[in-house]
Amino acid sequence: MKLIKLSAACLLLITTSAFALPFGSQSALVIDENSGQVLLEKNADNVVPIASLTKLMTAMVVIDAKQDMEAPISIDEQDVDVIKHSTSRVPVGATLPRKDVLQLALMSSDNRAAASLARTYPGGIVAFEAAVHAKLLALGMTHTTIEEPTGLSFHNTSTASDLVKMASAASQYTDITRITTDSRDMISIKGRQVEYHNTNGFVGKKGWDIMLSKTGYTTEAGRCIIMKIKAAGKNVIMVLLNAGANSTRNRDAMNVRRFVSDEKVAVVKTRHNKQRA
Repeated sequence: MKLIKLSAACLLLITTSAFALPFGSQSALVIDENSGQVLLEKNADNVVPIASLTKLMTAMVVIDAKQDMEAPISIDEQDVDVIKHSTSRVPVGATLPRKDVLQLALMSSDNRAAASLARTYPGGIVAFEAAVHAKLLALGMTHTTIEEPTGLSFHNTSTASDLVKMASAASQYTDITRITTDSRDMISIKGRQVEYHNTNGFVGKKGWDIMLSKTGYTTEAGRCIIMKIKAAGKNVIMVLLNAGANSTRNRDAMNVRRFVSDEKVAVVKTRHNKQRA
C-alpha cells in the first residue's frame, strides 16, 4: 500500500487512536478522500471475497453503456440464483423499467435484478464481463477479480485498498449515489406497489450524512460494507470486510464515524497548544 507522509502530530494521533479502535472486521480501510490520507487500516491488502459489494461495479458498467433507463427488463429464469439459492421478492416474469431494476440491485441488493442487468447488457453476459474487466483496469484495481454481477460467487474477490478506488469512482455517478442513499422506495411489481428498503440501516438515520452505501454478505465474505460519509467536514470512505455479524460491522462503522469526528477535535487542540507554546 502507498504510504502517505503525515506530520508528527497527526501520526501520533492516528497511531494512538487506532490502538483504541480495534476492528471486528477482518479487513478495513478508512481514508480522507480529499487528501488521500489513510486514517485507519487493518489488513487492507488481503484478498477476500466481497459479496454484494460487487453490485457497485455492475451498476457502473451498466450506466457506462448508456442504455435506455426507461426500457423494460423482464426477470428471467436465468436470473434466479443457483449458487446460494437466495430468495428474491422480484418474481420471474415481472417486467420493470431498467431504472427500477438498478434501484433494486443497489438499494435492496436484489440478486435477480443484478443478474438481469448483466444479461441484458449490450452484447450479453460475455460483453458485460469484458466491460467489467476493462473497468477494473481503468480504475487500477489490480487485485480484484469479478466473474459474475451479483457477488454470490466466492470467486469475486478484492482488497480494501482496491475497493476504496471503486467506492470513489462509484460516488461520481449521480444515479448510484442517489439510489444507495435512498432509505426506501415503492416499486411496481406486476401491478402492485411493493416497498423495498435499503440494506444499510444507517441510511436515513439521524447523525449520518451518507453519500454512498453498499452492503454485502455471503458465508465466505462475512458482513461487508462500503460507505462514503461526511463527518467533521471531511469526505471519508470506509471499507469494512468480513465481519462476523451485523452488530460487529455496525459497531466498526459507528466507531469510524466517532474517530473521524474526535480526530478533528484533537487536531484543533494540538494546533492550539502549539500556538500557545
